[in-house]
Amino acid sequence: MAELQSGIFSQADFLLAPQHLLLKSGSERGQAVAVRGGVIGDVGSRDEVCARNKDLMAHDLPGHVVMPGFIDAHHHLTQSFGKSLAFGEPSEIFRRIWVPLEASLDGEGVYLSSKLAALEALRGGFTTVVDAGTRSEADVASVARATKEAGLRCVLGFICNDIGAAGGGRDRRTILQAAEAHLAHWKSDGLVHPSLAISIPEVATDETLHSVSQLAAEAGAIFQTHVNEHLVAVERSLVERRLRPLEHLAAAKALGPQTLIAHSTLVTPPELMLLARTDTAVAYNPVASTWKGNAVAPAEMMAELGIRFGIGTDGTRSDAFRMIEAAETLQRIAFGIGVGDFSTGGGWTWLDHATRGAADAVGLKSVTGEIAVGKAADLLIVDTDIPEFSPSWDLDWELVRFGNRDQIVAVIVAGKLRLWRGWPVDWDARALLAEVKTMAGGAVALAPIQRIHPTSREHRAQRNGASE
Repeated sequence: MAELQSGIFSQADFLLAPQHLLLKSGSERGQAVAVRGGVIGDVGSRDEVCARNKDLMAHDLPGHVVMPGFIDAHHHLTQSFGKSLAFGEPSEIFRRIWVPLEASLDGEGVYLSSKLAALEALRGGFTTVVDAGTRSEADVASVARATKEAGLRCVLGFICNDIGAAGGGRDRRTILQAAEAHLAHWKSDGLVHPSLAISIPEVATDETLHSVSQLAAEAGAIFQTHVNEHLVAVERSLVERRLRPLEHLAAAKALGPQTLIAHSTLVTPPELMLLARTDTAVAYNPVASTWKGNAVAPAEMMAELGIRFGIGTDGTRSDAFRMIEAAETLQRIAFGIGVGDFSTGGGWTWLDHATRGAADAVGLKSVTGEIAVGKAADLLIVDTDIPEFSPSWDLDWELVRFGNRDQIVAVIVAGKLRLWRGWPVDWDARALLAEVKTMAGGAVALAPIQRIHPTSREHRAQRNGASE
């Protein structure tokens, strides 16, 4: 078999005929997809697509699957300088690590941090990320510039907090005017989709929660907030409001199809029904639960109840295949083992909610998430001609359990080749890494970060010292 070459994307329009095409129905053989002007122009059997698109050369891809790009339903792009600083830390690390770090970044720091995160996302198979908003005072245009240059689709959050230090001294009218300007500015951008955010319900008045949520709904955008993630936050809300955070949002009339709730790990049966009744969407973040959470969101139950959800990284690790493996594994460990559920979603559930289902949850259902006519050509070409996939009996489930980002040959966003075998084709990623190494140390040193857990080196030394 001739080696696949990046030159097949030298033209704006192209036709791919892979061994498998991952469609809404699952992986299918004998199919082809034609891309025209950055969108899916035709999908169907290879012979029919070729006959309808005689001006395009068919590029056969034996041993490969062409699939929708993954969607990261919850990310923090301006936290990439921190990474392992959060390892081993107890809950609510945003107070001790992320807010101080983000606040230390100027416009250039926001840009470099976001571009590094965008590169990691693309390398991990994500063609879209949902950014929850930065706590830096720099303009979010720096985030947009970074993702656009990298070629990553981005749902760009703008934070609208109005209580205490989190509000930055802004009044509600000023916040809403800025929110309207944010929505208007990015409304017609090809890769940036505006969104509004409030970090957690307790940092906004009920009036602002309602107004921001409604403003997003009227603009056809999403409203993001973190809810029911940590036990301490649930208890604090109960003490202060006699309502759990999700109940607080409901009381403020801030739930609805436009709302995307990050985490929802600590949810009661009535709260699950509240999500279902209001058609509120959820970002299920399995790796975040593994590394720093108090619980695991009951995502399989959400699927059965018809609650819309996507799967997100929470900025922990931008590797889509490992993310969906974690999504399945945590459901099995947290909910499946005790009741003898060996399937926990049948594999396809996690693949679907990281692509098509995620697009619905993050407000991009009409734009991306599946290989269908009229949708953006946000695609991955994945090599399956490897030992782990030979023999192959259930490709969809194999992608969840065996898939690896090293198999990703090409990442295509809006019909344009962005990465080839892990590296950008039109900008210098190595130069970016050099800039990051120069800036990150200073940014972290200036930030008033408070870590509780020692580094692995310090921990080893402590244990070794104690045993002597």
